[in-house]
Parts: sequence; C-alpha cells; structure tokens
Amino acid sequence: MPLHEPVFAGNEWAYVKDCLDTGWVSSVGSYVDRFEAMLAERCGVAHAIATVNGTAALHLALLVAGVKAGDEVLVPALTFVATANAVAHCGAVPHFVDSAPDRLGLDPVALEDRLLRTARRSGGICINRHTGRRIAAIVPMHVFGHPVDMERLGDIAGSWGLPVVEDAAEALGSTLRGRPAGSFGQLAAVSFNGNKIVTTGGGGAVLTDDAELARMARHLSTTAKHPHPWAYEHDAVAFNYRLPNLNAALGCAQLEQLDGFIAAKRSLAARYRAALDGVAGLQVVAEPEGCRSIHWLNAVLTPDRDARDTLLRATHGEGLLTRPAWKPMHLLPMFADAPRAPLPVTEDLQARIVCLPSGVRAAGEDGRLPPRRKGGRT
Repeated sequence: MPLHEPVFAGNEWAYVKDCLDTGWVSSVGSYVDRFEAMLAERCGVAHAIATVNGTAALHLALLVAGVKAGDEVLVPALTFVATANAVAHCGAVPHFVDSAPDRLGLDPVALEDRLLRTARRSGGICINRHTGRRIAAIVPMHVFGHPVDMERLGDIAGSWGLPVVEDAAEALGSTLRGRPAGSFGQLAAVSFNGNKIVTTGGGGAVLTDDAELARMARHLSTTAKHPHPWAYEHDAVAFNYRLPNLNAALGCAQLEQLDGFIAAKRSLAARYRAALDGVAGLQVVAEPEGCRSIHWLNAVLTPDRDARDTLLRATHGEGLLTRPAWKPMHLLPMFADAPRAPLPVTEDLQARIVCLPSGVRAAGEDGRLPPRRKGGRT
C-alpha cells in the first residue's frame, strides 16, 4: 500500500482529451484560466497564478514579497527541503526556527523568542544583530496538512514588519477557524504533485489577495514578456514557470472532486484514531484545536528513534509504505551553516514520527472509489 497515490475518478480523461483534440496543450489555454479561478475561489483569495510545481510557486512568492540576495528568511527546520531551497533560489539564507509539538509546524512562541534574542528594527527594517543581514520574511509550513497557528504568527510578523509567505503545499482544503489555509499570508504557495490531495501531475500555484503582487508573480512566471502579438520584449531576468493547459485540465477535474477527497481522508483519519489510540507506545498526531485538517498524511509518534525504526521495518515488511518525517533542514549539508534557533522539538519529533498510508483510496469502502486504473499508481 503506497503512502499516498492519486485517484482519477472524475472528468480527468475528458478534459485532457479535450486539450489533445483542440491542440491547446501548452501554457496558454482555457483550462489554465479555469483552474486558477477555481483555485482562488476554493482558497478564499482574489488571485491564483498556476506554476509548474510548488517549489517554483514558493520561489516566485518570496521574490514578489521582496526577498533579495543576502537576506535571511525565517523558516521551520521540520519541513520538506523545498521550503529552504526556495529561499536559497532567491540568493537568501534560511534561518531555522523550532516547531510546535501539537501542530508540528512553525511555533509562534519559539519564533517570537528567536526574534527578541536575535533581531532589531532599524528604519523599519528587521536586522539580525549577529549576522547584519536583513530578515525579509517568515515562511510557515502546514505540516501534513495541519495548519500552523496563523493568527498568533501573524500578530508577531506584524509587530516586526515582516511579510508572511505560507507554504501551504500540503494543506489545500484545510481550514483554521473556518478560514482556508493559504489565505492568511500576504502570499502563499500550494503544490499539486502526484502525492497531493489534488494533483496536476506536477504543478503549484501562488495565492494572494494583492492585485499588484499577483501581477508581478504572473509576469515573472512568463519570462517577464510584455504582451504583444509578435514582439519579444522582456524587462527582467525571469522564469518559464507557467503551468501547461494539459496539467491544468487535470487539475480542474481534481478540484471538482476535492470535497469527496477530503471526506474520504478525514474518514480514514478517524479510523486510524479508533484503531490506534489504545495501542501502547503510539500517539496518534491529532487535528489541532480550531482546525479542520485534510490529514494529508496521518502520523503517529513512537517513544524514541529505535521504536520508530522498528515500526518502519515491520510495516515495510508487510508492504505498507510508511516513512519517517524529513531530515531536519539544519542537518542537511547545504544548510549546516545557516543560522538557527535551538531546535529541541524539531529533533524530538523527527526521531519519533512515522507517517502512515494516507491516500484517498486507502479510505477503502468509505471513500466510495472505483478500482484503481492501470498505471494509476505513483
């Protein structure tokens, strides 16, 4: 049983075939526009800019938020490497902060403590007193689909004059007090990789309510080319990051099924809780208070690293493709010298987390899904 696999049970075949029949397969086409409109409405924002993947979306979001080479960006150490990579792609330096034990994502208490101990404001700019670099932004990441305490984090960011760029790659469909993940920061990035709740094969999007930031992101994603019937006029070094129409067609069909996908995944989470809550030595990672999580990945906490590895070996031996959490960013060689706060919670969580098979199809009969189509596994 895979950790997470896509389900194609709606209009995917029809929409993709329409792209092939009409010849609109590249980054211009009606499905791109439709996908962006559907996504913006679903995430409660005014603008969505579809990109080739989630890392590209996060890179664009950081750039238009004003992150420049030589800056620092506050990010969680417990995250997928794309969060830190996107900062590095800007020529900036990730500055690692600890996680909250109940939400797994960036801890506002640890963030505030780090800023008080490390930062100062000068002329409206937040400066790291130790490195002399500007601290340019905060990037919370909603781990496994569980929203960070964005309200508290937003208050801290506002008091220091820092923009918030949400890494909502794993949280499409999750809400905090009824508000969608991806709608709290000045900008956000989402992912539609093959293992996400909604997939376009590979894809992502920038989300924002700010019309000018949206315009900048769209412009930079299309090689900074000025619209013209034939002339090639570009005004910046930019990127070819736009999502093709073929992928957007797949995304439209997937978004049409999102509510059903969420219901199936929440049902699976409830069944895991019922089955595992009484098992000695295992703690099921629960939905945070005030949140309605999509449970992108269900996870349990074991007593220690040895127990974690024993469980991983046993489940893989039975064909259940479980996995640990990511190696913390500060332990990767390319980020070993990056500034960091104390990270005791990050290191404890990473040593104990085991992620369980969590795809929509794993919900079984409760998911009311047809049999897997040939070639549908990822």
